[in-house]
Amino acid sequence: MGESLRGLWFDGRSSAAREVRVRLQPGPRGPSLALQAGDGEQLELGNEQVGWPERWSAQRVPRKLIVDLGPSGSLQLDDPALWQQALSAAGQHASLAQRMQTRWTTFAAVLLVAAGLILAFYRWGTPWAATQLTRQVPLAWETGLADRFVRDLDQGWLKPSKLPPERQAALRARFETLARSLPPELRRYRGYDPRLVLHFRRGMGANAFALPGGTIVMTDGIVELADKQQLGDDALVGVLAHEIGHVMHRHTTRMIVEQGVLNVGLGLALGDVSWLLSMGGSMLTGLAYRRSHESEADCFAAALMTRTGGATAPMAELLLRMEGGGKQPSEGGSWIEFVSSHPLTPQRAQALKGGADAACR
Repeated sequence: MGESLRGLWFDGRSSAAREVRVRLQPGPRGPSLALQAGDGEQLELGNEQVGWPERWSAQRVPRKLIVDLGPSGSLQLDDPALWQQALSAAGQHASLAQRMQTRWTTFAAVLLVAAGLILAFYRWGTPWAATQLTRQVPLAWETGLADRFVRDLDQGWLKPSKLPPERQAALRARFETLARSLPPELRRYRGYDPRLVLHFRRGMGANAFALPGGTIVMTDGIVELADKQQLGDDALVGVLAHEIGHVMHRHTTRMIVEQGVLNVGLGLALGDVSWLLSMGGSMLTGLAYRRSHESEADCFAAALMTRTGGATAPMAELLLRMEGGGKQPSEGGSWIEFVSSHPLTPQRAQALKGGADAACR
């Protein structure tokens, strides 16, 4: 039996306090508490029947301690330090939350571990989870989404192409050659075999983009820019290979899933009070994932162009012309890349000029 302490027992049956001897005794579920009053009355309470006070740091020792005894009233102790010693001797160990409140070293260690887990979730957990979830998304859902999106664009931003039919046919033939040349090692999702379709449209400047399910749109502007700069069809075919990479990696679907996983994960980690921080972090990490998608599509394009005998240097030149309006764009700073949805164009162009080995690093 442990050392006894002196205390005052307010039993709830009268307003007067009763002097008692208090003992804390080890038990299988934690310490139990026993009281013995001067008139001989005894009270024994199990661990779960006592509202154990939270621990405190050595620099913040309270002058008095109140212990909640539930229906049996409360207990007042004038020597909290002795109580804490007796509690430790009886086998009561501070919880992690209590140690974080009383020891800054524990708090710092937990904070570092939490930060590491959040970073690991961002770096590896979210992309892995998004990839697994994307496997479960039906192709029919993707094609339906793409069809609706194209219809909406045709009603506003895009118009029928004015490229000569023979120009469209030549590019479509090169596109179909790419589609037929897809090797198994470039297919990230086993069994995923969308029908690749190329559409030409006028509007949205010099652009090309991929929609989920196999739809790729190339604008007149990008074809006219490549022709004006005399870059050859390899420049445009490289862009088409890049967009096929987006399709085969299911980047649009993955982006939707990744954003959902990020919002849920950051919300659980940061809580409701940190809604603004959670949304800001989700936006920045979403941009980072989009940059990763662009790098994957560049690697895919370089590998596919190499397989079909095409060159990636013309595509690199076209990217530079698209960004600089015919002039060499500036390098920019690291902060620009951080808030951009694409890797910086000069770095992309340099990697593409180096072929598959450089683009896939």
